[in-house]
Amino acid sequence: MKERINRVLNNMKEHGLSQLIVSDPKSIFYLTGVNIEPYERLLAFLVREDGKHVFFLNNLYTVPKTEFEEVWFSDTDDSVGMIAGHLTEGVLGIDKTWAARFLIPLMEKRPDIKMVLGSDCVDDSRAIKDDREIAIMKKASEINDTVMHKALEFIKPGMTEKQVADFIDRQFIEEGATGNSFTTIVSFAGQGADPHHEPDDTVLKEGDAIVIDQGCMYEGYASDMTRSVSCGEPSDPDYEKVHDLVRRANEKAESIIKPGVKLCDIDAAARDLITEAGYGEYFNHRLGHFIGQTDHEQGDVSSANENTVKPGMIFSIEPGVYLPGRFGVRIEDLVLVTEDGCEILNHEDKNLKKIGI
Repeated sequence: MKERINRVLNNMKEHGLSQLIVSDPKSIFYLTGVNIEPYERLLAFLVREDGKHVFFLNNLYTVPKTEFEEVWFSDTDDSVGMIAGHLTEGVLGIDKTWAARFLIPLMEKRPDIKMVLGSDCVDDSRAIKDDREIAIMKKASEINDTVMHKALEFIKPGMTEKQVADFIDRQFIEEGATGNSFTTIVSFAGQGADPHHEPDDTVLKEGDAIVIDQGCMYEGYASDMTRSVSCGEPSDPDYEKVHDLVRRANEKAESIIKPGVKLCDIDAAARDLITEAGYGEYFNHRLGHFIGQTDHEQGDVSSANENTVKPGMIFSIEPGVYLPGRFGVRIEDLVLVTEDGCEILNHEDKNLKKIGI
């Protein structure tokens, strides 16, 4: 934890902050090892440049003793006033998740302190995974691969999207995950053209295209992957061509990932290939997102992100083509940036599989 806090302190120095209120429960866990879901109650960790960090906790919680100063309060105490009394002079960074019902009273109590958005100081640190986090996320991806493989063997004509999604969710638990990292997406035929389709009672028919986007939680970290297949021979004459295009776009983007490459250039590698083939308007989302304790964390692989890739980053590469009323194809892997390239964390075959027959 000390190394993580030191990285945050270095980021604070670069941003000109003397102190930072961390309120995102995932970021608090990242920095303290204490895992609490506060719901509507205040929970805050004050990081100070002088090293005198303070943990503000409701006495409803039971937590192990920490190395930080702890300030406990009840539901009826002035918890915001307690924070106000621990602030020093200088610029205060505020976490992006902190509720206005806490921030506004603090601004009123301490009008002498300049307050700015400061969550990048933690998010930039969380984006670089340490060895323990990497090992956990590799295991989460291994479970995801196993469950995807089992799902592709399970699917048969006559099943509904909900039945397939329920099977996937059960298999995650059987394989040792603690649950889903997001709601499993299973879409048949034309419903695959909706990237975030929710499974319904649509029945699978021979010839249908299938999109499965799934992820699990393991020891507090998320996995995520997508595969696109067909039920037997695809009924749409363009499906195999589009599937091959999306696979090549996925592999093209992954092939250029290494430290120093701009995230926008990775997006362009996949997007340009799809655009040149005449399907650019049907690739309607960014190429990827960062992932860690949640399935979507700060940071993305998009045309707008000119930040460069660094070792330890883990993000998704998921090009897609979505033809309304016909089908969708998306192929997604998680990649870990290494010192000289990247390691693909998903190994389930990306070539077109014709399943269920």
